[in-house]
Amino acid sequence: MAFIPHTPEDVTAMLAAIGAKGIEDLFDEIPANLRVKSLAGIPEELNEMAIGRLMTERARLDGAPLNFIGAGAYEHHIPAAVWAVTTRGEFYSAYTPYQAEASQGTLQVIYEFQSMIARLTDMEVANASMYDGASAMAEAALMAVRANRKSKSLTVLVPATVHPHYHQVAAASASNMGLKFLELPYCTAEGITLVESLKKYDGQDVTALVIQQPNFFGRLEDVDALTDWAHQRGIFVIAVVNPTSLALLKPPGEWGTRGADIAVGEGQPLGVPLSSGGPYFGFMTTRMAYVRQMPGRIVGRTLDVSGREGFTLTLQAREQHIRRAKATSNICTNQGLLMTAATIYLSLMGPQGLARTAAASHARTRELVAALTRVPGVRLAFTGPYFHEAVLLLDRPVAPVLKALSAGGIHGGLDLGGYFPELGAALLVCATETKTQADIERYAHALGDVMQTARAA
Repeated sequence: MAFIPHTPEDVTAMLAAIGAKGIEDLFDEIPANLRVKSLAGIPEELNEMAIGRLMTERARLDGAPLNFIGAGAYEHHIPAAVWAVTTRGEFYSAYTPYQAEASQGTLQVIYEFQSMIARLTDMEVANASMYDGASAMAEAALMAVRANRKSKSLTVLVPATVHPHYHQVAAASASNMGLKFLELPYCTAEGITLVESLKKYDGQDVTALVIQQPNFFGRLEDVDALTDWAHQRGIFVIAVVNPTSLALLKPPGEWGTRGADIAVGEGQPLGVPLSSGGPYFGFMTTRMAYVRQMPGRIVGRTLDVSGREGFTLTLQAREQHIRRAKATSNICTNQGLLMTAATIYLSLMGPQGLARTAAASHARTRELVAALTRVPGVRLAFTGPYFHEAVLLLDRPVAPVLKALSAGGIHGGLDLGGYFPELGAALLVCATETKTQADIERYAHALGDVMQTARAA
């Protein structure tokens, strides 16, 4: 059936009102040589039942592999209620709520999301929302340039331990605006950024320093020392954080003596499925002093003339969308549906539930590392604490090992060779609360078999 609300009588009446003979008249400005005469290769239409069966069969082709890949996208349990509510028509088809009088429900959801994210990061104000974590970091760099008026260099220091995709997206998005992203080295023994590596920038004009916690290797950076080093030199601190980890780790608002200036991250762990890579959504929080430099949507709560509570978009000039390079941001819509899912997820989990999820993920990863490093030829790359990812070093190339594991229904992790060749045969592995002891044992047994087979060959 066609989900179109207009009856043939409705269509006829509308065409008559505008003086058109038929639907085709509405497209007469398109030259005839550009019109498609037929859709060659398109199969015959199917009814809803047949489409459902076809898509189920296609989905089965993907299989149900055991996944130990993280690297910025994480497989967490999502309560059924999250998407049952998110896909209600009121949310599923809602557009940007410019008309507050018709959008109070949507606006309140956004406001609640902002409140939760601000509390989670211990910052004063949040937006809703950004395209993803990588573009949120790029927007944070542009925001830092606007907010840190003492700096004129447009220089942003990015540790090599920051997600390489985030670094690439930031450079692609903001370099044409004049920003320079300088990569900082990391300690190959510990997998973190040492404060000593920043000394060469003493006395130089630097706009901002990016700090990812946990970093791309899953390791925990010395955020207090890095933050204080930056602030003592008039440098803004941009925190890139995993929201799940904030249930256990110190939030960016408490880093160092006075906390980070801007915090961003990927919201996918908060109730959004992996879904073949997206869509995901980013978040951003900051200090109230910089709120007018913050991109994206911001919802405020107020009272009307009768004293009733109401919600509305605030602190955003509509002209922003037509000001090109002078605009605060190029963000012209938001990831509202995914932000809605995150709001419902956080409300269902609560602080205790999120903390249990984070603690279980950490525990499963420790068990995973312990099991895999018992396999001959496998060892842990870095000493020190990590959250729910860790880097392992193999005594042979990683790609063939992962291919063999995949043939057995296991996604064994991310090969770091293309990102960090100096580490050698390095493998980034991840576990969340979704992994059981049996899952870990299955992976360890399969890895042992693959390593032994390769050694015999």
